[in-house]
Amino acid sequence: MLNQQIRTLRLSRKMSQVELAQALCVTKQSISNWENDNIQPSVEMLVKIAEVFSVSTDYLLGLESRETIDVTGLPLETVSHLRQIVDDLRSAIL
Repeated sequence: MLNQQIRTLRLSRKMSQVELAQALCVTKQSISNWENDNIQPSVEMLVKIAEVFSVSTDYLLGLESRETIDVTGLPLETVSHLRQIVDDLRSAIL
């Protein structure tokens, strides 16, 4: 599950394994090993991965299905607009 989450998040952000490796200060081989489920990242690295993708560690581990967007520092009016956009998109899909 974790390996799939890392790969899915990386691809959804159009990142290569090299780019993710650079963001985490690890090798491309580490990313490949995680995504192929050969090894698991350390707890410390799991936190860094969550930070890079702005998700919770629970989300990475498949314990939570909600993905969040960090709006810290944005004006309340902008956050309100973003909520409306998300609601509109959700309505269009359903």
